[in-house]
Amino acid sequence: MSAPPATRVIKAQAAKDGAPEGGATAALAARVLAAGGLVAFPTETVYGLGADATNAEAVARLYEAKGRPSFNPLIAHVTDAAAARALARLDPAAERLAAAFWPGPLTLVLPRRSDCPVAELATAGLDTIAVRVPSHPVARDILAAVGRPLVAPSANRSGHVSPTTAQHVLADLRGRIEFDGGSTPMGLESTIVACLDAAVLLRPGALPRAQIERVVDLGEPPSAHTDAAPVAPGQLASHYAPRARLRLHAQNVQTGEALLAFGPVAAEGAERAALVLNLSTRGDLIEAAANLFSHLRALDAAGAATIAVMPVPHAGLGEAINDRLARAAAPRA
Repeated sequence: MSAPPATRVIKAQAAKDGAPEGGATAALAARVLAAGGLVAFPTETVYGLGADATNAEAVARLYEAKGRPSFNPLIAHVTDAAAARALARLDPAAERLAAAFWPGPLTLVLPRRSDCPVAELATAGLDTIAVRVPSHPVARDILAAVGRPLVAPSANRSGHVSPTTAQHVLADLRGRIEFDGGSTPMGLESTIVACLDAAVLLRPGALPRAQIERVVDLGEPPSAHTDAAPVAPGQLASHYAPRARLRLHAQNVQTGEALLAFGPVAAEGAERAALVLNLSTRGDLIEAAANLFSHLRALDAAGAATIAVMPVPHAGLGEAINDRLARAAAPRA
């Protein structure tokens, strides 16, 4: 494999009213990507580490930078539904979901077209492909400038807590790739729905289940939290994990633990926690989702061996929050 192009530090700015700064940013990112390099950029969900999806060597560099298992497939990001149709076959359910939620935080797992240009390494050799149309203006500017699909998993070391700021990216990938585009607004990865024989929710995320079910009926999901070869990102049992151990559904705080709270802090012994951060003092699940990964990182940096996590309701975005917490707390290989 040839040596990757030199890492570039890019200050992101979305184009506004034809302002040249946004176009220059996107053009620079596109040059790095076209040369086989990696660029981290913000999406509306979390920061993604982008590579040219059609360039197998670039995809291999991305796997290497993340330390990501090669059997874990990647999401191809494209500009619109028409670009998605060049990669995959969309059945009627997929077309309805695309019309309702693209651009936005929804990924569809679809049958891959025989002439799909995305490198097989990016799809882990599967006959399906995960596709998304992001809504963040920086991501859209870069996709338009590069003119081809980009794979863009979360810009962190594989299995670590997902990044929602450029500082989080640097903490995991300094020396690999650097980029600054501000904070991401949603803070959770995209929701993933497979549209194969039936529409099935594979990963809860920033688009709540209830909104999807207003458009299509969801079939029975596969068994959760398996380490078998996944058909979509984010399905490994141990994932999104800080260094500290997580103790879920905590009703008390033990000496030396940090506390991840939700709503009024009712956990017994909270006053002796090494550090307390609240996902949302008012119990707002949207605020909690946006804060989840940044709070986990901050609590982990406090140095406590264990983070006690107060219960979070399972409704709405709580389903995705609890999914990420369960994977972060899972035993590690």
